[in-house]
Amino acid sequence: MKANYIEDFEEWKREFFFSAPVQVRFSETDMFGHVNNTVPIAYFEFARIEFMKEMGLMQRWLEPGNELFPVVADMQVDFVQQVFFDEKLDVHVKIARIGTSSVDVHYWTVNEKGETCFTGRGAIVQVSKQTNRGYPWTKEEIEMLQSQQLAVAKK
Repeated sequence: MKANYIEDFEEWKREFFFSAPVQVRFSETDMFGHVNNTVPIAYFEFARIEFMKEMGLMQRWLEPGNELFPVVADMQVDFVQQVFFDEKLDVHVKIARIGTSSVDVHYWTVNEKGETCFTGRGAIVQVSKQTNRGYPWTKEEIEMLQSQQLAVAKK
């Protein structure tokens, strides 16, 4: 398995400190009995939101009167092995790179045996409702994003 955003797979895996559990629902499978190819993106979204809640960013975006919101700019999924109904998965999330108003988020999904099922990455941009353009992270938000591993690892 070689995704273009992973140089050293073992090192890349060690950089994850947060995961969210998901269980494959019957409605997420196709006529062949495995997870439909669109579903991992929904798993990534769920885990990313839980991750952003842990950091406190999601709450800021949801505050009444807040003028900023997150937008998915791109998303990539790499399928490593099939996943079937009722399997329990852990979707790991980390910030791989912080830009001026964006972050590159990486995902690593494993089954109960610890086998890699999917990997992925996607750019999330913080957008202003007024300008509909990227809005720079504050110094405090950059610190939150940079310390993500420390904040989550303490738990």
